[in-house]
Amino acid sequence: MYLTLDHLTKKFPARGKQAGEVNAVDDVSIRIEKGQFVTLLGPSGCGKTTTLRLIAGFEFPTGGHIVLDNQRLENVPPNRRDMAMVFQSYAIFPHLNVFENIAYGLKVKKIPTHEIKRRIDEVVKLTQLTGLEDRAPNQLSGGQQQRVALARALVVEPKVLLFDEPLSNLDAKLREEMRFEIRDLQKRLGITAIYVTHAQEEALVMSDLIAIMHKGKLAQLGSPEDIYERPQSKFVADFIGLSDFLPAQVQSIQGSSARVVVAGVSFTVPATTTVSAGQPWLLHIRPYDILFVDGAPTENVVPGVVRHATYLGNVIDYRVELAPKLELRVQAGTDHRYTAGDRVRLHFPPAKCHLLADE
Repeated sequence: MYLTLDHLTKKFPARGKQAGEVNAVDDVSIRIEKGQFVTLLGPSGCGKTTTLRLIAGFEFPTGGHIVLDNQRLENVPPNRRDMAMVFQSYAIFPHLNVFENIAYGLKVKKIPTHEIKRRIDEVVKLTQLTGLEDRAPNQLSGGQQQRVALARALVVEPKVLLFDEPLSNLDAKLREEMRFEIRDLQKRLGITAIYVTHAQEEALVMSDLIAIMHKGKLAQLGSPEDIYERPQSKFVADFIGLSDFLPAQVQSIQGSSARVVVAGVSFTVPATTTVSAGQPWLLHIRPYDILFVDGAPTENVVPGVVRHATYLGNVIDYRVELAPKLELRVQAGTDHRYTAGDRVRLHFPPAKCHLLADE
């Protein structure tokens, strides 16, 4: 494996009136292949940025190991790790022009002048900065500044490229453009990349592998499809995309199917080996996978009353009450519209249902 985080742990002294220590990163293990794009995803305070800083060498671990290309790194200083980072704030030197900013790391390494020129010519073309070499940072747009930061990281030819929420300061449209540019560039160069973000769509679009973090721990590691379609916990399902959760009581299990009671109705849903009868579970389904039906089918169908309907352009967002204090969200097309007070029947396709432990 090219880059390995092995039981990585980082503790900080507790603040305020709390005593002891806080586990910012708690026993995290990830194995990354050469050329993979891996995203550390999670809410604020989950440990993703601390993990990135441990990889970069800006923090040193309390426990565990970091191994890059068969070299242990946990005690190696940042300038000797053969990595480069693109920061959220870009960290472009305001007194240097584009060429000088990109050349900075090469000059620190005492690379010959002709080699600096050659490398910068290449990376300027790659990052679409041709013709801007003499411009000052304050003469650049946000997207151009981001490209300068990316070019400066790429030009030193690192083994691993690190990103700390690099698109968060851009407007929505430019952010969408840049995420595709960064991913395309990473693929063409075949460089290993680790990317920190709290934006779910960014992670799904860009990643080969997503590491969902929660309270310092690794909640789930997998491909975007695995994370989205097969969440292993309520936290992961709730964090990635829109989700509905309904209390479910497992009655019986037959092979790979389970019979459960949801809102007073008996359902058939897929069951994993961990599902057992007689204990509380949650039925998880995405709001756009629930279907309004009139007539067939009759299996996995629950009656309800529409309480709110909100027009969102391509879909209508409904709040449907199944029972007192039990409401769920349903998203459907605009061909047929329901209004508040309408009685409806909702079908839960078995293949779209998942049973999760009630946390």
